Amino acid sequence: MSFDLLPALYIFVLVAIFTPGPNNMMLLASGANFGLRRTVPHMLGITVGHSAMVVILGLGLAQVFQTYPSVLTTLKFICLAYLLSLAWRIANAAPPDAAQARGNHLTFLAAAAFQWVNPKAWAVALTAVTAYLPGTGTEAVALVAVVFITVSLPSVSLWAGMGTAIRGWLAEADRLRAFNWTMAALLLLSTILAML
Repeated sequence: MSFDLLPALYIFVLVAIFTPGPNNMMLLASGANFGLRRTVPHMLGITVGHSAMVVILGLGLAQVFQTYPSVLTTLKFICLAYLLSLAWRIANAAPPDAAQARGNHLTFLAAAAFQWVNPKAWAVALTAVTAYLPGTGTEAVALVAVVFITVSLPSVSLWAGMGTAIRGWLAEADRLRAFNWTMAALLLLSTILAML
C-alpha cells in the first residue's frame, strides 16, 4: 500500500467505525445496561476481532468472495438471522441490577466472534481490503489492521461511554425498556443498511 493512501484510509476508517452500526448500538446498550467496566471486554473484543478480520481478508479470504459471490450472499442471510435474535435479546434485556446478576453481557471472545456475523464489519473490512490493499504484501495488511485498531479504540470507548453516561437516567424501568427497544430497532436498521 502506498503511504499516499494512508490519509484516505484513515478518513474511510474513521467514518466507517464511528458511525452507528451493530457494534456501536450494542456498545451503547451494553454501557447503559452493564456500565463501562463490564463493557471493556466487549470493547476489546470488537477492536481485536475486527482487526483480525481485516488481516484474514487481506491475506486471501477476500478473493474467495470475489470468486464465489454466492458464499457472501449466504453469509449475509446467516448474519441477518443472528442479528434478529440479538436484537430480540437487547429489546428484552433485564434492568441493570438484574442484568448484572445474570452477567448477560458480551465477553471478549463473543464480541470478537460477533465480527464474523456483523454485516457492517464485513462491508467495512472488505472495502478496506479491496480499495487499499490490492496486490500488496503482508506489511500493508498489518498497516491497515493497525489503522483499524487506532481508530477503533477511541470509537468503542465513546459509544460505551455514552451508554454509561445515560445509565442513571435509565434506572426507571419504563425508560430502560424504551431504550432497549430503540437500541434493538436501531441495530436492525443499521444491519439492513449495511446489507444493501
